[in-house]
Amino acid sequence: MRLSEIKIHLCPPGSGRLKAFCTITIDQGFVIRDVKIIQGDDGLFIAMPSRKLCDHCPRCHEKNHLRARFCNQCGTRLNENRYLNYRLGPNRLKLHADIAHPIHARARSEIEKQLFDAYEREIELSRQPGYVPTPMETDLSELATTYKFGAA
Repeated sequence: MRLSEIKIHLCPPGSGRLKAFCTITIDQGFVIRDVKIIQGDDGLFIAMPSRKLCDHCPRCHEKNHLRARFCNQCGTRLNENRYLNYRLGPNRLKLHADIAHPIHARARSEIEKQLFDAYEREIELSRQPGYVPTPMETDLSELATTYKFGAA
């Protein structure tokens, strides 16, 4: 596996722990958007794109997020504690599921290293006069700084 392209979209200062959104292209054939670089208590880490987990309304069977208090379809009041049934362990709830993710630790480590290197380069570029950050609300594919790696 080789990351053939990395796009870094720095978050503005004051965005808290979220430092950047990234788009990665793997082997010039597969794109993953919305990978996040986050400042954790033990340093930077990546969070893969995810979706909120849902369950079904007991009355109309419509999908609703696990933290929803009322059904989006019929308005029935939902059990507010039903999310407690989705546990990863005694102290961790599973409210989101990754859409795309590395299958093993070696792949995650390779992606992290390359993303963190590109992130550091983008931070250095951002310190240069005339640097214009990519606005988050625009089509990022046209505006982002792109790091391309050798042809396949």
